[in-house]
Amino acid sequence: MRRLSICAECRREVLWTVTDAGKRLAVDSEPSPDGNSAVYRDGTGTQRSRRPSEELPLKGWERLHMPHVVTCPGRRRAPAPAPARPGVLPPGVSDLAAYRLKGRGQS
Repeated sequence: MRRLSICAECRREVLWTVTDAGKRLAVDSEPSPDGNSAVYRDGTGTQRSRRPSEELPLKGWERLHMPHVVTCPGRRRAPAPAPARPGVLPPGVSDLAAYRLKGRGQS
């Protein structure tokens, strides 16, 4: 029987697997034809996952699942905007851009 967990970010069910490298990977609980992780249960009952390839294609006992980090709506955060440069420098601050360009290329 599969043990499902709940994602802390989006509250959806995820299935925890162990990759060929021994790392833990959360995949969506339902198989997906667009997935890129082949999931199967080994002889000890552990859910395992691997990346199918041309040399090792998907086997009959494996199902394709999508890694949860790709589909989790809680993980999709917009990157922080870059801080804007002030148009006017505060008193006591010098703009060194003109001096930096002046010395470049001259040896």
